[in-house]
Amino acid sequence: MSLFAGLVEHIADLLDPLFHASATAAAIVLFTACVRLLVHPLSRASARGQKARAKLSPQIAELRKKHAKNPEKLQKAVMELHRKEQVSPLSGCLPSLFQLPAFFLLYHLFSNSGIGGEANTLLDHTLFAAPLGGRWTDALADGGVFGAQGLVYLGLFAIVAAVATFNYRRTKRQMAATPLPQAGDQPMPGAGAMTAMTKVMPLMSFMTLITVAVVPLAAALYVVTSTTWSAVERAVLYRDMPNGAGALAAAA
Repeated sequence: MSLFAGLVEHIADLLDPLFHASATAAAIVLFTACVRLLVHPLSRASARGQKARAKLSPQIAELRKKHAKNPEKLQKAVMELHRKEQVSPLSGCLPSLFQLPAFFLLYHLFSNSGIGGEANTLLDHTLFAAPLGGRWTDALADGGVFGAQGLVYLGLFAIVAAVATFNYRRTKRQMAATPLPQAGDQPMPGAGAMTAMTKVMPLMSFMTLITVAVVPLAAALYVVTSTTWSAVERAVLYRDMPNGAGALAAAA
């Protein structure tokens, strides 16, 4: 933790001539961008996997007809098809999993009053008027929603809401383009869970609002920056997904 704190302070010192009192906040945004650049190859691989699975849709439809009365054989046949085509159903989870350590590092760094037996001076650094170690409840207690600190959070909420709305509309368009199963088709194993997920996923981006409200401001900055990056990245990587096959990926 001390090494990570030193890294954040070093980046902040480099950015101080440009951002002055908000240099540490700018360092967190830059750190987040570096993390996303490191994870980008995984995101590209995930997009390739999604496109590969989309191309398998006609073959899976044939398997559904062939094994209409035997769900177990259908599941085995689909898994065998994935193995044959070297397509992993879990590839889309990897980018998110690799980002979790960076988020928790920031969360703990700006939640602890001491680091290595010394006072955590990073907690006093600010984004405009709001301390990076503070939370929205602290801002409400010091000036209310439209106080100096509250306005910082309102700005972050506005960014998250705009990104979430963009993701929601894009995902709904993709899902609307997805062909519906015909009557009498044998459902895929786990189709019920997948159907429920497709209904919930477009709304998941709005859950980020809760995260921003309850975590330290430094961690909230990471979340807002990463969420915005994801929206732009997925819009580019999944722009040519056929028949709405990238809907779940776009909503994640």
